Amino acid sequence: MKHYFTDGSASPNPGPGGFAVIDLDLKQPVALGKEANTTNIRMEAMALIAAYKIAEPGDQIMTDSEFWVNVVTKWADGWRKNGWTKKSGPIKNLELVQELFELYESKSNVELKWTRGHVGTEGNELADEWANKAREGATL
Repeated sequence: MKHYFTDGSASPNPGPGGFAVIDLDLKQPVALGKEANTTNIRMEAMALIAAYKIAEPGDQIMTDSEFWVNVVTKWADGWRKNGWTKKSGPIKNLELVQELFELYESKSNVELKWTRGHVGTEGNELADEWANKAREGATL
């Protein structure tokens, strides 16, 4: 069983962004990415998508994005049933919502957990550090 920590950043927000997936056993990134003009929210989703693509049955994915945990565990199924719409208007980043939700459903044997960010949790701190490095151009 592997433990992955994910994080995304944009600075300024919106602006250049990066994301990272950390393998806690290795204490190093296993996925990095960036976009020239993006948001923190998009980068958090891209980190989760990358982690799900790597994860195997029994693995755990940790994120400090309570928003994205809520999207996949509480809201996306209802949005899908309503034709990918919500009462308050269009769903932002719909392509990321759909891709992440599909991965979440297809890998139900991978545990998604929220962790409080920036409180000294090793994996979360490493993910934050590497998301910022990715934003600045670091690659694997």
